[in-house]
Amino acid sequence: MKILVFGGSGKIGSAVAWDLAKDDAIDTIGIVGRHKDTLERVKKWIGSDKIVPHILDIHNKKDTIALMKQYEVGALTLPDRHTSYLVVHNAIEAGLHIVDTIEEFHRTPDAYETEGLELPEGMTLEEYGEWLHKKAKENNVTFVDGMGFAPGLSNITLGDGMRKLDTSERAVARVGGIPSKKDAANHPLRYMITWAFEHVLREYMIKLNVIKGGKIVEVDAATELEPFHFDKFGKDEMLECAVTPGMPSFMFTRKGLKEFAEKTVRWPGHWQGVHTLKECGMLDIEPVDFKGNKIVPREFLLSMITPRLQQREGETDVCVMYNTLEGTKDGKKVKIEYFMWDEADTANNMSSMMRATGFPLAITAAMIAKGKITEKGIVAPEDAVYGDLYQEFLKELKKRNIEILEVVS
Repeated sequence: MKILVFGGSGKIGSAVAWDLAKDDAIDTIGIVGRHKDTLERVKKWIGSDKIVPHILDIHNKKDTIALMKQYEVGALTLPDRHTSYLVVHNAIEAGLHIVDTIEEFHRTPDAYETEGLELPEGMTLEEYGEWLHKKAKENNVTFVDGMGFAPGLSNITLGDGMRKLDTSERAVARVGGIPSKKDAANHPLRYMITWAFEHVLREYMIKLNVIKGGKIVEVDAATELEPFHFDKFGKDEMLECAVTPGMPSFMFTRKGLKEFAEKTVRWPGHWQGVHTLKECGMLDIEPVDFKGNKIVPREFLLSMITPRLQQREGETDVCVMYNTLEGTKDGKKVKIEYFMWDEADTANNMSSMMRATGFPLAITAAMIAKGKITEKGIVAPEDAVYGDLYQEFLKELKKRNIEILEVVS
């Protein structure tokens, strides 16, 4: 079996390749990037002869499709919509099964800050999403869209819970990557970069869809602040979360819910700082005049704050999940909760975000390669991993020391 990792020189992509290399059923793992030295460093870190570096400009369609045809499944860990859609489009044309980590649900593309997404001439965003789905089905391609930590683990846990209930009414996913508590104090906003920070700021600024009163409504990101107490796995922490884009597929696949939102978890104080920056216009992307020069406030902020948010030697991160589902079973009200607290693997120099995002992506890619996920077209995580496969997925996570606790009341 051969799996091709796009973004293989990045943190998440390298974690995907590292995990796949341990699977005896997979004999070749291609890692795609632009720089030979970076790819070779990843190969050396993984320490497996299965790893095959590929230097590739993904804008070269001919070369990209030719490489894709040498593999069976592609794992995408690309940072924005421009590159994600470009590779997805070519993969579907090449007949390559794919799994993508970006939170975009390609059948209902996000209309805000599209990050350079290029539409085929004459198509709207909505038309393009359905065209990709139709083309994938025609080409017998399985495309699991939005698989990682959040979206991904958040989707499949709540999706499994909904299958257990007769009716599901309210679902909230609370997920996020944060610095360890002691390290949070070292950084502005009590935050440390574990993911493309420009992408994070985008998620703080756009409008997104949630379900309220059984209807899909649009709300501002970083609103509806909610504090909560996390007291599982021996922890005793107060955290806060606010709505962000992250599980857009639920708007499409779980329309029967009366209430639904995905919220990003942060340490207390983070969201208040974000709102101050928003109020001051520092997260805007429209250029403003500054002493005769045009500058983009968000770009200026990124240049100033990014060095202060970078992980320092010895610092670690945590990935937190607390999902709740409320509904009925046999005429009784039921609440199902899902908890996860994952910490960095310092022995292997791997952040928690690499583990919690990369490992689910790798497990899914392997399941597609082994014929365990067979749905064609664009498939949301909650409709790709269910039943016995869900239980197998949890067992695979546990082998990697990622445990999801389910509590039913």
